Amino acid sequence: MASRRTLKAAQAIREVVATSLLTDLKDPRVETTTITKVEVTPDMRNAKVFFTILGGEAKERLALKGLQSAAGYLQQKCARRIDARYTPKLSFEVDEGLKNQIEVLRILAEVAEERRAKEAAEAGIDEDDEFEDEEEFEEDDAADEDEDADETKTNA
Repeated sequence: MASRRTLKAAQAIREVVATSLLTDLKDPRVETTTITKVEVTPDMRNAKVFFTILGGEAKERLALKGLQSAAGYLQQKCARRIDARYTPKLSFEVDEGLKNQIEVLRILAEVAEERRAKEAAEAGIDEDDEFEDEEEFEEDDAADEDEDADETKTNA
């Protein structure tokens, strides 16, 4: 269990690093980087900064190099914000949690689609028939909206 002090330091570091990425750093390698969380060791000497970036692994490697080259500057900014005996040494890591979450959602969507297809097959419903019914329903909605618009004009 992290102490309140380390949690506050982690939050402050996250804010400082995220703000600096947006306003101070002009490095194109880190311009679309998002800081997701920060973990500070109990002795407050080290801090792991987790980040995500849209794109593939190549963009992640570039962003990691950019953040590592800016680590001293970001650490200096953190030192001004945090009132502690030691300023935590910043290290950067790609946050795999978001990737894992997206993969789980993709798998769940596949399972749901398979289940829907299986239930439709068991019920003897052809998926193409269901789609045609939806098109008829949408056409009926469009006709109802046209009638409502005509009634509004005559009532006005």
